[in-house]
Amino acid sequence: MQASANTPNKIDVSQIVDNSELTSFHWGLMALCGLCLIMDGFDVQAMGYVAPVLIREWGVANSALGPVFSAALVGVLFGSLGCSMLADRFGRRPLLIAGSLYFSVLTLLTTQAHTLNQMLAIRFIAGLGLGGMMPNAMALVGEYSPKKSRVVIMMIISTGFTAGAALGGFVAAWLIPAFGWQAVFYFGGVIPLVIAALMFKFLPESLQYLVLQGKSKETIRKWLTRMNPAAPPPASAEFTVPEQKRSGVPAAYLFKEGRGMTTVLFWTVNFMNLLNLYFLSSWIPTVVRDAGYPTRTAVLAGTMVQLGGTVGPFVTGWFINRFGFVPTLTVSFFCASLSIAAIGQPGLSLVMLFTVIFLAGWCVVGGQPGVNSLAAMYYPTFLRSTGIGWGLGIGRIGAIVGPFVGGQLMGLHWTNRELFYAAAVPAFISALVTFSLRFFMKLPEPEPSVLRQQMAAH
Repeated sequence: MQASANTPNKIDVSQIVDNSELTSFHWGLMALCGLCLIMDGFDVQAMGYVAPVLIREWGVANSALGPVFSAALVGVLFGSLGCSMLADRFGRRPLLIAGSLYFSVLTLLTTQAHTLNQMLAIRFIAGLGLGGMMPNAMALVGEYSPKKSRVVIMMIISTGFTAGAALGGFVAAWLIPAFGWQAVFYFGGVIPLVIAALMFKFLPESLQYLVLQGKSKETIRKWLTRMNPAAPPPASAEFTVPEQKRSGVPAAYLFKEGRGMTTVLFWTVNFMNLLNLYFLSSWIPTVVRDAGYPTRTAVLAGTMVQLGGTVGPFVTGWFINRFGFVPTLTVSFFCASLSIAAIGQPGLSLVMLFTVIFLAGWCVVGGQPGVNSLAAMYYPTFLRSTGIGWGLGIGRIGAIVGPFVGGQLMGLHWTNRELFYAAAVPAFISALVTFSLRFFMKLPEPEPSVLRQQMAAH
């Protein structure tokens, strides 16, 4: 359907969303998607926090947990690729609800694992459901956000994953000494059941998706009315969007219409950054514990990665407001390289160690929402979930490689300095590739003045 000016009988839903004001409907949608991503992040990172206890209780070597860390990420890889395309075909809402129920059940099942092989199998199967959460939540939030504040809202919601991973550290530090490692997964399994019930009752479907797929006019009218009760569309209204329905495999369009090189660059940044993110998240608690610190201190050191990643995007957003996406993210990844290299330096005090870990989390974990938001802006509605999901899916290959290679290098008795020097290289590559986006992106960077208006509006 082609875009047209709104008339009493013809309404462009994209224009309605673009020009809307934030209402309780928007805040409810953001809360549900944010909570969904918080528990997604909690579940993905939980294994890193219980690892020191499992190593001690099960009597296994550090390197033996590398495949377990990677198993969930292999599942997330396939989940990201498959669920994102399913969402562009069947809608964001059903995939988010089903995904929450799925990973809730599998997280609860994790408590019943008694061997490494059982844990590996359960974490892989759980990852299949986790992979679809981020791209679908980001796409749905972006498709309901007013244009003037869309970028800021997507960046903030994207930090829910990181906030959940950070929450996992505090919850684990509290629950493990009192109730054992299983309590972490009981917590992570029950909460998503409640979230799924709330989403079933209140979560809307994407208006643009409903129009493109020719869904019921009454359904579209219902969600438009809930978004703006003061101005319900007339019963006779015809709904349009400024796009056309596409046939074929959605992923094929990632390389059509001049998107190919930009897609490859997005994939490269996701690969390198998620490699670092999961290497740091998975092994820092164990590295700190092996340095002679107690389990609680080791867990809190791992939490610093996620805490930095939770705080970082708010400040990074301010810099994006002033200088744009590409310059800000380039500098962020370069600083990440320096911070990661500093972690392995001998003789650091505990305060300094926590500080450089926090800064590494700020730049690596906190940089990912910026990459996700830029991808969501770049890809059109019919391709948005697939574009974000495949970028993250390719990134999961890096997430699999990071913990696994880290375990192997530790098995070869690499020193901490050598280990973190090696980890600094992918962050430097991320900086170079992000800088090169400016030469290939068809969509120009938002003007700083526009982003300032978005930040002020938020």
